[in-house]
Amino acid sequence: MKAFVAALTSLSLLGTAHAAPLEDMTMEDLQKVSPALARYLQTTLAEDLWKRPGFSPRDRSIVTVAAVIARNQGAEMARQFALALDNGVTPGELSEIITHLAFYSGWGNAMSAVLVAQELFAAKGVDAKTLPAASPELLPLDEAAEARRAARVEQDFGETAPGVVQYTGEVLFRELWQRPGLAPRDRSLVTVSALVASGQVAQIPYHLNRAMDNGLTRVQASEALTQLAFYAGWPNVFSALPVAKSVFESRAH
Repeated sequence: MKAFVAALTSLSLLGTAHAAPLEDMTMEDLQKVSPALARYLQTTLAEDLWKRPGFSPRDRSIVTVAAVIARNQGAEMARQFALALDNGVTPGELSEIITHLAFYSGWGNAMSAVLVAQELFAAKGVDAKTLPAASPELLPLDEAAEARRAARVEQDFGETAPGVVQYTGEVLFRELWQRPGLAPRDRSLVTVSALVASGQVAQIPYHLNRAMDNGLTRVQASEALTQLAFYAGWPNVFSALPVAKSVFESRAH
């Protein structure tokens, strides 16, 4: 427990230019500013949220890492990246999460995450040669499903933004989503988490359905939303709840 709380409240040697004011924060420092926040961190988060059944610590870390990258929270990235490695997320998977979110949360957010991960990997002795290759052999593609998706997008937006449609097919769905360094289920979990964290409600139905097609269970999806309430805020999650409810109900029939 002490180690867990320490991971959540201390940046140790992982401070970055983005997180300099919090570089040496301790629980005592937090208590001097917000005793209530310190109490919630120690009890509600560390002793309850992160131990809820139905969702592993690794999955909770994947959700949380996606949220803090999507929201470009440098200080929290440093804590959560380190905790993710402790919870079983591999450096290669963290590398792939950052790459994936360059497309789903923006290049700038991904570059901020790179600066944080760079220091963590250096501290952990992670060799770049062990990370996923720039151009690996891709996973098999469901050509029929991709053809249906591409046809819908072309019909809806082909004349509006042909460049977006082109890159969506060629780069996102025929390449990024087929990279083997992150399991399809986890890649979907990252995407849904980032969408909720950034308030992109309209994009959630497609990606939540895709996540469940990729193996995410209803219980796990529910727990992801619970985790995100704390790390992305209640308003973002409550905005997503009607959409999630609709997806769950449509799949129950």
